Amino acid sequence: MTQTFALLGTVALLSACAAGPSMMAMKPVDNATLPEPVRVPAGARQTMATTGIGQITYECREKAGTAGAHEWAFVAPVATLYGADKKMVGKYYAGPTWEAADGSKVTGKQLAVAPAMAGSIPLQLVKAEPAMGAGAMQGVSYIQRLNTKGGVAPAATCDAASKGQRQQVAYEADYVFYGS
Repeated sequence: MTQTFALLGTVALLSACAAGPSMMAMKPVDNATLPEPVRVPAGARQTMATTGIGQITYECREKAGTAGAHEWAFVAPVATLYGADKKMVGKYYAGPTWEAADGSKVTGKQLAVAPAMAGSIPLQLVKAEPAMGAGAMQGVSYIQRLNTKGGVAPAATCDAASKGQRQQVAYEADYVFYGS
């Protein structure tokens, strides 16, 4: 029996290494514990996970359809992606786009969001477009944003006097990638 466990451990290690340098998957996500809107479809298989640490830029703009009212509007995110070993494995930026250090990248379209803890951007489910380039992002079909911290619009005043001003807000999130 110990030989079976040793063989299974070796297979698991080789599978993790095949996922790409430093992009080993974290503990598998139990989708049943997540809010329903951000669960991946049945049959999707977790392939890797990263932690993104960065900023979200907001701009003070006139509120659409409400003359004279202003609000902080989302402009773009930028984050560095880290693997389980805390090494940089890629970047995340507007698009939304996730780009691995090997040059492969994937963009996607938001399918759903669900509330996160107070003061944090929502959890998110994204449907990925086919990856560009061979590498870690190849075969990704869904991406979840989980365990978010920070990133909400600034608390600073946004009015006619501050129209056009931009502010960056720190955030952190886990990005979990799935294939078919």
